[in-house]
Amino acid sequence: MNHEVKIAKTYCAATPEKRTGPSKEVASRTAGKTARKTKSDAVIALLARPQGATLDEMMKATGWQSHSVRGFLAGTVKKKLGHTIGSEVGEMGRVYCIIAEVK
Repeated sequence: MNHEVKIAKTYCAATPEKRTGPSKEVASRTAGKTARKTKSDAVIALLARPQGATLDEMMKATGWQSHSVRGFLAGTVKKKLGHTIGSEVGEMGRVYCIIAEVK
């Protein structure tokens, strides 16, 4: 049996020579806009509040699952950014907050 395999092109059909940067229309729409806010920025802003943030608040703000939020706290916020994170159990459950920022 001889099977022919046809490969569908799912990428832009323009050749690399013909591809250029974004169109002038796209460039004009994005000009003057501030940098976009990331999910990381949202979590850090929640942690920086005086009342801190619960795991549920961080999950709701990012759409992440609980293990992803905890991994972000340990890997990015503590190790990469160097913040010290504190937590305590309160009426709303465990509340996390940044207790020491990098200087």
